[in-house]
Amino acid sequence: MDTTGSQLVRRYYDALDEHDYEALEEILAPTFVQRRPDRTFEDRAAFVQFMREERPNPDTEHDLLEVVEDEASERVAARGRVLEGERELFEFADFFALEEGRIVRLDTYSR
Repeated sequence: MDTTGSQLVRRYYDALDEHDYEALEEILAPTFVQRRPDRTFEDRAAFVQFMREERPNPDTEHDLLEVVEDEASERVAARGRVLEGERELFEFADFFALEEGRIVRLDTYSR
């Protein structure tokens, strides 16, 4: 069974929340790029290393409020909140570009 874009994006958040960096590497393309307000990661290795070793608060959870997929363009948008226990740290909107069953680009916005 093929994985949909929405399923792939949900696996991305699960991997982050569960600190499963091997799974994270599997779903990100080697050329993965993330752009966010405070920094840009130019490849998968830099992003995974940051998440594994430098993430300011690794004990958080992503509470997804909405995931919208455009299958034709291989794009997925997700909106949610980052929680530390019951406390909301911030809201986010993520925009994913997919190719061949992997995430190749992520643009993140937060408030």
